[in-house]
Amino acid sequence: MDDGVRSRVRAETATADVEVYDFGRAATLSREHARTLELAFETFARQWSAQLSGKIHVRATIAVEHVGMLTYGEYAQSLPTTTTMIVCALPDSDERLIVQVPIPTATSWIVQMVGGRVTTTAEDRTFTPIEQALIRSLIGDAIDHLTGSLDGLLPAGVAVAGIQYSSQFAQVAAAGEPVIVARLSMRHGGRTVPASIMLPASVLAGFAVRASDADRSETPGLVRRQVESTPVEIALRLAPRSVLPREVLDLAVGDLLPLPHAADRPMLLTVGDQTVATAAVGSAGARLACVVTATVPETAPAQESA
Repeated sequence: MDDGVRSRVRAETATADVEVYDFGRAATLSREHARTLELAFETFARQWSAQLSGKIHVRATIAVEHVGMLTYGEYAQSLPTTTTMIVCALPDSDERLIVQVPIPTATSWIVQMVGGRVTTTAEDRTFTPIEQALIRSLIGDAIDHLTGSLDGLLPAGVAVAGIQYSSQFAQVAAAGEPVIVARLSMRHGGRTVPASIMLPASVLAGFAVRASDADRSETPGLVRRQVESTPVEIALRLAPRSVLPREVLDLAVGDLLPLPHAADRPMLLTVGDQTVATAAVGSAGARLACVVTATVPETAPAQESA
């Protein structure tokens, strides 16, 4: 290798990007989980687009931009300071789900639902009780579509628990808690705005449950095939004898050590500590061999003194 090639290799090595693994943050989604969630959210996006278009009387299009895993703190930091966070409660759990959209977008939905005309500018403000009821109804229907699209990963009975407006002060989960975030883009009325859905990472436990249910009938055959193809070591043994440590330490070349195994009794063929057969010593060409005389005896051969 000449000097020019060496210089290029060193330069490429020096400029290579090294991704540092942070043990303090949530692990990323596996490829299988990510692909399954992407397909589920794409199904949900199509269904929610149709449902939202019918509710607000304006054609709406929703697309999935990205699905990934973050900590809740990272998710909250990525949101605008003031936004609409519809917090939904999972039944029999303290965990929460969030549907997040910009406040002007949610305001335009309310106006269009009651037959009004959306102005070009909308202020960031909290909703009145009537407006909150309309948003709750709209998001409640969306959650039903999300539950169906995730095919059992979300439990039935998820309900809207409240609406928050500050992403920095809404303590929905601990900052280090892992969450699944789906980034969406919503287009209606000639405008495209970002939105997001946050799920607790615990929903991934449903993958393992469904896999075990689906494969339960095949488990015995899989276990048997795995056992049959796993190599094991076999040994041909004489009946053992117990000795004192000093006898072992005093052994010398030429010493005779009597064993409690009769000369005419077959030896033990074992796998680990389990006796599988009895056998006699034989030969196969130039190699030693054993001839199996009985398989899996009910009782081990009685130990005899020589």
